[in-house]
Amino acid sequence: MNLNLRSFLNIAPDSDFSMHNLPYGVFCPPQQSARVGVAIGEYVLDLSVLETAGLLPIHTQPPVFKQDSLNAFIELGAGAWQDLRDRLQEILSHDCPDLRDNATLRKHALRLQSDVTMLLPVKIGGYTDFYSSKEHAYNVGCMFRDPANALLPNWSELPVGYNGRASSVVVSGTDIVRPNGQIKLPNTERPIFSACRKLDFELETGFIVGKATALGDAIALQDAPSHIFGMVLLNDWSARDIQQWEYVPLGPFNAKTFATSISPWVVTMAALEPFKQATPIQEPKPLDYLSTCEQYTFDIDLQVALSIDNDETILANTNFKYLYWSMAQQLTHHTSGGCNVEIGDLMGSGTISGAEKYERGSMLELTWNNTEPFLLNNGLNRGFLEDGDTVIMRGVAQKDGIRVGFGDVRGCVLPAKTL
Repeated sequence: MNLNLRSFLNIAPDSDFSMHNLPYGVFCPPQQSARVGVAIGEYVLDLSVLETAGLLPIHTQPPVFKQDSLNAFIELGAGAWQDLRDRLQEILSHDCPDLRDNATLRKHALRLQSDVTMLLPVKIGGYTDFYSSKEHAYNVGCMFRDPANALLPNWSELPVGYNGRASSVVVSGTDIVRPNGQIKLPNTERPIFSACRKLDFELETGFIVGKATALGDAIALQDAPSHIFGMVLLNDWSARDIQQWEYVPLGPFNAKTFATSISPWVVTMAALEPFKQATPIQEPKPLDYLSTCEQYTFDIDLQVALSIDNDETILANTNFKYLYWSMAQQLTHHTSGGCNVEIGDLMGSGTISGAEKYERGSMLELTWNNTEPFLLNNGLNRGFLEDGDTVIMRGVAQKDGIRVGFGDVRGCVLPAKTL
C-alpha cells in the first residue's frame, strides 16, 4: 500500500474522504439525473463524466456509472473494483495530468458535495439485521431478564438475526416519522394503539453484498469476504415499547419496519484493509462451518450524537471491533440453509456497544430503559427520542497517517401521523 498518496486537490487532513478511501455513492447534480460518484475531500468525482471521456478501465454498454445505483458496477466483480480503485488513485494524484490539467473536464467531473443531492447507493433487494454485539445483548438481557440469564443459550453458538424490511431503508437526511403501534402498558389488561413512546436509535454498520448466490447454495466461511463489496453506517430505528409487546413469539415486526437509515457513501473493503484485526475470542469455539478459518474485524471508531436546534451532544463513542461475530460468519450462517443473496443486499451488524457506559449504542442502554435519563448539553434530559431530535452517527478508521471515514448518517424525528 502506498502511504504517500497525494492529490492535486486540496484535501483537509481531517477529511473522511482521503485518497486512501474513495467511497462510492449515487448523487444528483442540480436539475440532472442520477449518476455514480466517488467522494474525495469536499468534492464528488462524477464517474459518468470520466466514463464518457474514456479515462476509466471500464467500458460497458450500457455505461455502469450513469445509473441510479451501484449494482451494475458491483456486478462486474472484484477485478473491476480493484482496477477502478487503482485508476482513480492515479487520476487524482498530484502528478497525473489527465484531470489536473484539463480545466473543462474538471469543471464537469468535480462538484462540491454541498451542491448535490445524495441518493441510496444501492438497490436493496433484501435486508437482514443481526444481533452480534455481546455487550449489547448482555445489557438488554439484564434489563428484561436477569444477569444470570442475560444471553440466551443460542447466542454464543450462532449469529442471531432476522429478515427486515428493505423497502423502508432510506438514505441519510431522510426525516423519520414516529411510528404508531400497539403498546401494552403495565396497568392495563389489553394493549392500546398509540404513537411510540420509547423511540430509539441503534448504532450499527451494514455491509453490502457484492456477489450473488443461487438458491440452495451456501457460502463457505473462507469465501465469504469475496462476497462483500463494502460497508455503510446504519441506524436501525427502533420502537422499544411496540417491540416489547409484539416480538413474542416471532421477533420484531412493526417496531423495526418503519425506517432504517444508511449513510450515502459505501466504503470499500479495500479501503478498510489497513484496519483489520482479530475478532474477540469466541467461547465456546463455534461449530466447524463457522470456524474453518481465522476471523478478523476492523478497528473503526463509531460515534452517535443528538442535535436539538443545532446544539449537539455526544451520546456515545464505541468501536466496530467489539462485535463478537464477524461479517464473514454472519454471511456464512445466513446462507447455510440455502438462502440466496443478491448484489446490493444489506446486512446490518446489530447495535454495537462496548463494555463501558459511554460505549453503549442505544438510548435503551444509555438510560437503562429511562431509569437513568441522559443529561444533554442544553440542560434537557432524554430517556428516549423526542420529536424534533436529530440523531447523527459517524465512523472513521485511522492508523499510520491513513484516515478512512464514512461521513455521517442522520435523521430528524417527526411527529406521528394520526390514523
